[in-house]
Order: sequence, then C-alpha cells, then structure tokens
Amino acid sequence: MRARIYRPARTAMSSGAARTKRWVLEFPNQTGRDVDPLMGWTSSDDTQSQVRLSFDTRDEAVAYAREHGIDAVVKDPQDRSANIRPGGYGENFATNRRGAWTH
Repeated sequence: MRARIYRPARTAMSSGAARTKRWVLEFPNQTGRDVDPLMGWTSSDDTQSQVRLSFDTRDEAVAYAREHGIDAVVKDPQDRSANIRPGGYGENFATNRRGAWTH
C-alpha cells in the first residue's frame, strides 16, 4: 500500500491560505466502496483510508513514514503568488472610477 504525502491546496471557493501550511500523510482507498441496500449509505471495509496524519514539515512526514515502514510518495505543492490588486476591495467603491457602475 502506497501512502501519499502532500500539502493541501487552497479551496476553489476561497483565496485564503487556511489549512494549507501543514503536510498530510494519507492512505488511498484499497477496496471499492459499497452502497448499503437498505439505507443507501456509502461504506468501505478499508479502515486504513480513514487515516489522515498531519505534520508541520515535509521532513517530519517523510521521517514518520520511513520509521514505520510506510511506502510513501511525496507530492510537492505548486505554489501560486498572491493576486493583490493595487486598489484592493475599496477600489470597487471609489468615486473616481473609470468605467460605468455595472451592478
């Protein structure tokens, strides 16, 4: 079983960087998911896929995997620079706007 070590990306709905600083070690789902015929819930017999460990640094995560004999793949993040507009949010309400107010 191959674990994955990565740093989570920002959510698509937010430009904030919360929960993106720590590194995560998680295991993939080895078995398929089953649908319970009575309730319709999705379940799995693989409890290993529920394990999600977080670490402060990449080196700590790699050291933990090596120490416990876990075969892990490290995926480096693709960092993006912040998109900061010169006027910021206040630019939306400026009295010296160059274009017509559209909304």
